[in-house]
Amino acid sequence: MNQPNPSAPTNAPPCAGLRIGDLAPDFEARSTIGPVRLSSFRGRWLILFSHPADFTPVCTTEFIALAREAAAFDARDCALMALSVDSLFSHFAWLRMIRDRFGVEVRFPILEDPTLVIGRAFGMVSAQDSDSATVRTTFFIDPKGVIRAMTCYPANLGRSIPEMLRIIDGLQAIDARGGLAPANWQPGEALLCPPTHDLDAVFKSEDAVGWFLRDSGDQG
Repeated sequence: MNQPNPSAPTNAPPCAGLRIGDLAPDFEARSTIGPVRLSSFRGRWLILFSHPADFTPVCTTEFIALAREAAAFDARDCALMALSVDSLFSHFAWLRMIRDRFGVEVRFPILEDPTLVIGRAFGMVSAQDSDSATVRTTFFIDPKGVIRAMTCYPANLGRSIPEMLRIIDGLQAIDARGGLAPANWQPGEALLCPPTHDLDAVFKSEDAVGWFLRDSGDQG
């Protein structure tokens, strides 16, 4: 592809209704760090997230918080990539304001999607929407390009950056150690063992829940 403008993703129709386990549609678009192709991030984790608009209160707080935690995402070998309908030059002006007013530089790419091609392909907006004002969607994509988790917030509620980090930590721990991450799991805590599928093992269990609810004992 010769032009850096957004192009239709190669493996999904518009408003695809993506699900966990799907391969993230590939695309190329202009960004604040130059032309970006999604598939070039294969080999590391990636968080792709949309924001309703530049120069809005909630989005500004999110980008300040994400920029301040950039090292924490880097330590997890996880890249960040943002997306909105705003133009590249709007992104530049907004990032300059954030730097001058709050003293932080946003260095991860922010993509322009003025025609909503990418947003519709990822199901962030519907085919009937004329803008993305109600969108605050996040895709957690693994090194193979597979969507492993998704969150969606309304425009008037900001994301939790600690929860974004916890999701990455949990997915990486599951991949590395196996098992299941329980409610409120935090790094360093034990994962749960997958339940047995063997009836004899169920009957031999020392208690009524031990066959399906027990931790692995692995505190790594």
